[in-house]
Amino acid sequence: MINPHKITEDFEQAICEYTNSKYAVAVDSGTNALFLCLKYFNIEGVEITIPNHTYVSVPCSIINAGGKVKFKYSSSILKGKYQLKPLPVWDSALYFVKDMYVPEQMMCLSFTNKVLSLTKGGMILTDNDEANIWFRKARYHGRNNVSHLEDNFDMVGYNMYMTPEVAAQGLLKLGSIKEGEISSEKYQDLSKFKVFNED
Repeated sequence: MINPHKITEDFEQAICEYTNSKYAVAVDSGTNALFLCLKYFNIEGVEITIPNHTYVSVPCSIINAGGKVKFKYSSSILKGKYQLKPLPVWDSALYFVKDMYVPEQMMCLSFTNKVLSLTKGGMILTDNDEANIWFRKARYHGRNNVSHLEDNFDMVGYNMYMTPEVAAQGLLKLGSIKEGEISSEKYQDLSKFKVFNED
């Protein structure tokens, strides 16, 4: 019997080899990669510091995960990766290079309109065994790697799984990637928007 989900596993393994990460957990977007990391750390009420010039989904993810946003002044041009302090979580949407993984960190990749330029998709790089297991269940409705008719559900999960079609596209494009390319983007100053600031 053909297992179409094997292609997603193959893409994860290819990303592990390219980035030198122990684990790579494929999800449907970079935004959801960040969200799952934030939920893993249970940031309810915790202040998370990010650049004031970044993509709008980052403060949204912090707030949706229960945290509070603190902005730090930055250039309007964002380049490479940055940390969501004080967590060991990195927004690496603009940073995807060979052997990029930093030990004991969680680095969140985005593949939409970035280096791989896929239609959708993101990934969490980690070397944390426990987090790897949690992320895999959380992204797929809290399911274990068995038929839903046989599963023993013990957590509430999300619908954030990367489809095999996107993974296949990623595998093809990974083979022709330009190494050493670090992306940059210009973003608005999000600190001026009331929705991201506490009253």
